[in-house]
Amino acid sequence: MSLAGKQGTALTYAVAGRLMSYPDQALLDELPWLRPALADLPRWSRTDLAELLEHLAATDPTVLAAEYVATFDLRRRCCLFLTYFAYGDTRKRGVALLQFKQAYQAAGLTLLPDELPDHLCVVLEFAATSDLDTGRRLLLENRAGLELLRLSLADSGSPWEAALRAVTRSLPALQGDDRAAVARLAAEGPPGEDVGLEPFAPPDYMGART
Repeated sequence: MSLAGKQGTALTYAVAGRLMSYPDQALLDELPWLRPALADLPRWSRTDLAELLEHLAATDPTVLAAEYVATFDLRRRCCLFLTYFAYGDTRKRGVALLQFKQAYQAAGLTLLPDELPDHLCVVLEFAATSDLDTGRRLLLENRAGLELLRLSLADSGSPWEAALRAVTRSLPALQGDDRAAVARLAAEGPPGEDVGLEPFAPPDYMGART
């Protein structure tokens, strides 16, 4: 990937991650400052992210918050925690979360105590600001879940699907094994062995950071 391509991808991830955060007043106050950044985005992500930004700007904040919770907190197939799609609430998910943490630590990034490392907004922020190559690797390693999230948002008519379109367009086209994994996840869902790992972050985390 060229330097210009990396810069465009990093900016796409930065804007997409911010626009997919919980729509609290802090995010809404940032929208006028984010709008000029759209002009610097590559063509393949500019229209999608502009669409989401304008929706956020034009919608009543109370309605936005309710839409966000109904979409990402109450629908298993719209979970923003990437390892949940592959591992559900199983012991293997703990190992996958550790791998995310180790990748962040290797890049010198320390998460806040209440941050789960596989939250899509956290991964996008990491890729945009700390280590683009490692961030893209994490997205690719969880490609099936990322695509299922995009498809689920599209099926429900969610405005946040625009951000997923922008993110997935930054990745190589799906090939055989990836396509099969997406189809399998869509048909079966994540494993169900429950060992206490919550598929969603606590409300204070959802509202405070992402």
